[in-house]
Amino acid sequence: MAITETDLAHLRRCVDLAREALEDGDEPFGSVLVSAGGDVLFEDRNRVKDGDDTQHPEFAISRWAAAHLSPRERAAATVYTSGEHCPMCSASHGWVGLGRIVYAVSSAQLTSWLTDWGVAPGPVAALPIGVVVPGAVTDGPVAEFEAEMRALHRARFTPAGP
Repeated sequence: MAITETDLAHLRRCVDLAREALEDGDEPFGSVLVSAGGDVLFEDRNRVKDGDDTQHPEFAISRWAAAHLSPRERAAATVYTSGEHCPMCSASHGWVGLGRIVYAVSSAQLTSWLTDWGVAPGPVAALPIGVVVPGAVTDGPVAEFEAEMRALHRARFTPAGP
């Protein structure tokens, strides 16, 4: 599916949420859940800085959607996110039955950046969403956000920053 102006607007909000997370001392990730009708239903940002590494916005979206939306509404919704889901978030997305995922930067891009900066890999493999959730509908990465997201991650994960 082609990336639309609406997609770009929602991804912009995700990047802004990622920036908010970074400014709060957290890892720069942000996500937005949008209904089939275009309404923003839920948004969040990373909240792992206090030691609970499961506090990803994509996981929060899955929990919120399971509690507030019907299976049909979940399947018709779109998740926008600053970075491709990790395996934990991908699995939650699949189990809850959420629809399309649009991400600004891929796990492969982030992994490459972190490797270049000498950052040790995390405890969970960086698998593409489709490997964890076969048949998931995804769009990304979106080139318009690559430099900005790279700078946010560099500021978080390297001593010298951007």
